[in-house]
Amino acid sequence: MTTVQALAVVVPARDEERLLPACLDSLALAVQALIDARPTIACHVFVVLDSCVDGTADVVAGRRGVTAVPVAAGQVGAARAAGVEAAAGWARGVAPSRVWVASTDADTVVPPHWLTAQVDLAGDGHALVVGTVLPDPRDLTDHEHALWRERHALGDGHEHVHGANLGFTLAAYRRVGGFPHLPVHEDVGLVRALRRSGVPWIAAGGLAAVTSGRREARAPHGFASYLDGLGA
Repeated sequence: MTTVQALAVVVPARDEERLLPACLDSLALAVQALIDARPTIACHVFVVLDSCVDGTADVVAGRRGVTAVPVAAGQVGAARAAGVEAAAGWARGVAPSRVWVASTDADTVVPPHWLTAQVDLAGDGHALVVGTVLPDPRDLTDHEHALWRERHALGDGHEHVHGANLGFTLAAYRRVGGFPHLPVHEDVGLVRALRRSGVPWIAAGGLAAVTSGRREARAPHGFASYLDGLGA
């Protein structure tokens, strides 16, 4: 059983001024739901501004409970890792086993129960929660959306891994060396390492987040590239 005392959300962003506002709005609702349900848990959001040259920093500025973490990593693995380290500094003084880190993406909208559900699953003894994502249907053709549904079983026990919907204890994360500094599949690398380490984990189907179906990839051979190949 993990009693969460501090919860940090890490969001890597690279030139995301258009989509980040919706992400942060959804996180504000999720944070408020957590505060309402578990007022003793400290919560904060860290947006990693990775080599941004647009107005992404302006989107973050002034947001209550949100801290910008500027980096020049140029790759999502290093950016996520920088966000976790910023979160660890914020939670200094809390045992790492009681610090929960939730990971999502700047082009993703999470459900209001996203954080409360992760805390509940941590309370059940899980040190890793692997959620699911759905592409925004507005960004897909009917044919592409049908193919997506056909290829993705999203219930409990699913086999998918997305950095846009993960949660883990800081202790478990540190035990395996954190996010690998990779331009793509850093999420898969972390989850694989955590599973191999023997931590209790769950692939939860009730935590679906909605992510952009855009085709302008931020990471090579990542989610956007996969969507672009549907029906090819």
